[in-house]
Amino acid sequence: MVGISDYAQDELGEIIFVELPELGAEVVRGEPFGSIESAKAVEDLIAPTTGTVTRRNDEAIDAPETINEDPYAAGWLIAVKPKEAYAPDDLLTYEQYMATLELEEEEEELEELEMEEDEELFFEEEE
Repeated sequence: MVGISDYAQDELGEIIFVELPELGAEVVRGEPFGSIESAKAVEDLIAPTTGTVTRRNDEAIDAPETINEDPYAAGWLIAVKPKEAYAPDDLLTYEQYMATLELEEEEEELEELEMEEDEELFFEEEE
């Protein structure tokens, strides 16, 4: 089963459209298999594995707000039969995913501070 995380749906905001592949379509790990649109952005949906789409959630297409309301159950997107065996270690656990997000947020905060410092230096030199 493939979907988006609660964090991702929260960052997107109100989801208004989702495009998913047809049954039998091939998806390739690391490549887009569809898209998701909110008032804020349009984002590609990236396949976590290579394989064949065996099911798709037409309810999510008809009522995309389902993804916001219940991303881990009713808001699933597609089911994929993997073409190759893969080790679960190839995917992130929930804890690893959350740790990655925390690192990204820390890096963004650091970049913002550096930009603010650069702006202060720039404006001080002009005065």
